[in-house]
Amino acid sequence: MTVAHPVRSSPAPPVGLADVRAARELLAGVVGATPMANARALSELCAGPVYLKCENLQRTGSFKIRGAYTRISRLDPAERARGVVAASAGNHAQGVALAAHMLGVTATVFMPERAALPKVGATRGYGAAVHLVGATIDESLVEARAFAERTGAVLVHPFDHVDVIAGQGTVGLEIVEQCPEVATVLVPTGGGGLLGGVAAAVPDGVRVVGVQAAGAAAWPPSLAAHAPVPLQAMRTLADGIAVGRPGDVTFSQVAALVDEIVTVDDDALSRALLYCLERAKLLVEPAGAAAVAALLEHSRRFPTPVVAVLSGGNVDPLVLGHVIRHGMAVAARYVELRIRIADRPGALAALLALIGAQGANVLDVAHSRISGALHLGEVDVAVSLETRGPQHIADLTEALRAAGHGLEVTRTDPGP
Repeated sequence: MTVAHPVRSSPAPPVGLADVRAARELLAGVVGATPMANARALSELCAGPVYLKCENLQRTGSFKIRGAYTRISRLDPAERARGVVAASAGNHAQGVALAAHMLGVTATVFMPERAALPKVGATRGYGAAVHLVGATIDESLVEARAFAERTGAVLVHPFDHVDVIAGQGTVGLEIVEQCPEVATVLVPTGGGGLLGGVAAAVPDGVRVVGVQAAGAAAWPPSLAAHAPVPLQAMRTLADGIAVGRPGDVTFSQVAALVDEIVTVDDDALSRALLYCLERAKLLVEPAGAAAVAALLEHSRRFPTPVVAVLSGGNVDPLVLGHVIRHGMAVAARYVELRIRIADRPGALAALLALIGAQGANVLDVAHSRISGALHLGEVDVAVSLETRGPQHIADLTEALRAAGHGLEVTRTDPGP
């Protein structure tokens, strides 16, 4: 379920348009403007133009290089000499590692113990020393702060600093240039750095909506309390936006400028990732697909033209496979049928041929003659099928019944 939470309840934000424009000057030649893709299928669904802002195609695979480079580039020589330290599930880690490498600064990064191996490998590949500590970003951040106190290294926070917010806000400047008529911007939201930065960059009148994972939604209770409130627990596949407490700086920024926060559950995130792969031909991590998930859940809620930010594309192949299968199950792309056929040679082959002719893919078959409900000369066949969705299932079952088969739909989401 998507739940709406109005925002805009705070005085002037700590980061403004001038700050974002200054960050853009720093980033010239460091990051490129990412493309804006026309999402035709989403446009039809939403009854108005929808575009995808492809930060999954940015250097290091996410928007994070923008804020990390802005922050580190503004350190004085003494600070640079002490090095930098960061905490991240992966995207900020890579952004800090690459930015530090480009600027000749030593980087140390603390990541959760179960961080995706490709993200860990990429961070080390950019030259950072990586330590795996804790179960969440927040626990890794505790260790990063302790390291900063021991060594004097400068903490590059993943979201809660004005330079980081300003750097991330350059995404918003590009959105306005690429889609001047934009009415709504949907932004995947964890700590709020990207959300707050985009809100500072777009003109008044453009609706800015943050999208959180329902299993890690710290913003709704924080906004209700008018102050950052930590979550007691988090559970979501969107590790990139699993942040248990908004920052003090980002809270002020978001409360002042953002119009609304909505939440989407993991089923919606899975569907959105699969949608991006199949329809947009774009690889997006679960957190990066949050804006698309919001559109799929409530296609007529947001004024168009809509720009949905795809915030990152760094995903573990094992996680990707799991999420794709889950997304297909949630979208009713799998079905289990129990079909009664005659117990004679060739009957099973004829049944499978009929199923194949309807365009369904057989994943598994179980053939049973032992049941008190069976008449003499009958057989029950349980089949697991991959389909194109609910309408395809309806067409398939109609064709089977028209061929004289009694059948029962036992499940519509079994997965392989």
